[in-house]
Amino acid sequence: MKISTILDHIDSGHMALPEFQRGYVWNTEQVRGLFTSLYRRHPVGGLLVWATESVTANHRGDGQLASGIVKLLLDGQQRVTSLYGVVRGKPPAFFDGNAKAFTGLHFNLASETFEFYQPLKMSGDPLWIDVSALMKSGHDGVGKIMTSLGPTPPGEYYGRLSRLLGILEINLHEEEVTGADKTLDVVVDIFNKVNSGGTKLSKGDLALAKICAEWPDARTEMKGKLKAWNNAGYDFNLDWLLRSINTVLTGEAKFLYLHTQSAAEIQDGLKRATKRIDACLNLISGRLGLDHARVFFGRFAVPVIVRYLDQKGGALDEVERDKLLFWFAQAGMWGRYSGSTESFLDKDLEALEGPDGGLDKLLEQLRLWHGGLRVEKGHFTGWSLGARFYPVLYMLTRLGASKDWGTGIELKSGLLGRMNALEVHHIFPKAQLYKQKVPRSQVNAIANFCFLTKDTNLSIRDTLPEVYFPKIESKHPGALASQWIPMDESLWKIDRYADFLEARKELLAAEANKRFASLLHGDDRWIAEPARVSAISTTAAAGGISSADEEAELQAINDWAVEQGFTDGDIAYDHSNPETGDQIAVFDLVWPNGLQEELSEPVAVLLNENDETIALASAAGFRCFTSAEAFKNYVNKEMLGQQAA
Repeated sequence: MKISTILDHIDSGHMALPEFQRGYVWNTEQVRGLFTSLYRRHPVGGLLVWATESVTANHRGDGQLASGIVKLLLDGQQRVTSLYGVVRGKPPAFFDGNAKAFTGLHFNLASETFEFYQPLKMSGDPLWIDVSALMKSGHDGVGKIMTSLGPTPPGEYYGRLSRLLGILEINLHEEEVTGADKTLDVVVDIFNKVNSGGTKLSKGDLALAKICAEWPDARTEMKGKLKAWNNAGYDFNLDWLLRSINTVLTGEAKFLYLHTQSAAEIQDGLKRATKRIDACLNLISGRLGLDHARVFFGRFAVPVIVRYLDQKGGALDEVERDKLLFWFAQAGMWGRYSGSTESFLDKDLEALEGPDGGLDKLLEQLRLWHGGLRVEKGHFTGWSLGARFYPVLYMLTRLGASKDWGTGIELKSGLLGRMNALEVHHIFPKAQLYKQKVPRSQVNAIANFCFLTKDTNLSIRDTLPEVYFPKIESKHPGALASQWIPMDESLWKIDRYADFLEARKELLAAEANKRFASLLHGDDRWIAEPARVSAISTTAAAGGISSADEEAELQAINDWAVEQGFTDGDIAYDHSNPETGDQIAVFDLVWPNGLQEELSEPVAVLLNENDETIALASAAGFRCFTSAEAFKNYVNKEMLGQQAA
């Protein structure tokens, strides 16, 4: 079929994209390569389409399908979308991706090369031809371009323009999947086999494809729920939401159990799951103080809580509520879902079922797996904003009566005003510690962190505790102790820093156990025995984010990548032992499945990290970049096909 006919079929609704297809993920380099091959008349591969009745065809986007038989693209989406985007100068109706990937393609008449628009290089040079403009104007455009080149342009230029325009006449081989036996299951299986080296559907994609077959608006509605939670400060994805729908409806973690659910049941499951998730987030935020994505560890514990809440009709007494929150916090601290998420979810959901199931069985399973749930001071040995016990410190600050050192007010949630936003404060200033040659991991130890308002943090700056502590204690008695500061003044001197950390870890562990005991309402058997103290859990994990400034820099890098059309990366990525849940390292910013999911290599941005951390990330399969500049050069050159920044 001619390329021009394919594009016409998209406009008329005779060709579309099936609902289960992912969005557009090509970059400018891939688009440039496609047009270079087409111009040179090199083979670019054929298309695989599913010929099916339009009345039963679930397709992506808002475009209307033609009546009768329509063709849904199974293989060739990226090529066809790129062709449509460049030739029509706009995305097709089913488009979901980054339009910049095919916007501004130009062709040089002299060198016969394709490049994307660069003002300094191309502005005012008539030899650079806007490909979209030529394709839309057709042969009339060829004449106008030749005229613009002057009275005697080289004759071969006309032939090159005609060859460029002739791309529309190229035939792409098309194979059809058709027949009454070609159900969605069969077609998705064919799709996965064809795309075994490309964008293969995940289990969640497959589940969603089956859901959308009966309920076409499912994806849109679920994305709307995710956006609402994102606006509230949480960062969840479709797979996570599907897990909760699955647990509500089936009590199982594996997506295959969703396949037998009807559209009506899925709609009911989404409604119930959303209601329980909202209740869960309110409980965790209000009772534990974990009120945003950075401190919301153990997110995959939520589907378990959702199942429990739904079974109970949302009605929990105070003791039951707090015991459930105790389990959530403990699961996050020990990394229950850092390894094989689906496997551990299945085990925990199973613990809730049957006459002997329930919270006690769930807690017993966690205790047997980890080896005790009591916090020891060694667990606060970690460092950086990615350490497991960083959210625990934040939780203790919100749960207790911790006071700001500048104002004396309690640091509860809901403080108003930009200068009252909580910030991480280094009790012993970084600059002063580095002058003393203190290692980075000790400078940024959790026991050297506390939370203060922005205004107070700025006012203290690089002052040493032996100077500013007495002033705080005089002005706001008890404010230091409320943040678990050892009151032995000899520990406030910089030469006693190591002793200060040990003393504060002792206080933090005691506070943690006290707060956890309060959640158990006297049922202290769960924290009676010491936790398993392993080499991993009581020594600082490799790597980590050492300051709010570094975190802001990483967020800026992530935002830049999103602006280029790529997915969000994971900041403070938890690299853990999949069996024990022990944290091995914290990687600053990673894309575990690549910037183009499953089409490009996993990458990591590691700022100010040592050789050990970089080696661990490399061994885990990440391509590592140690500066924003190096990462951006990689993106521009290898992912976007532009000049290095």
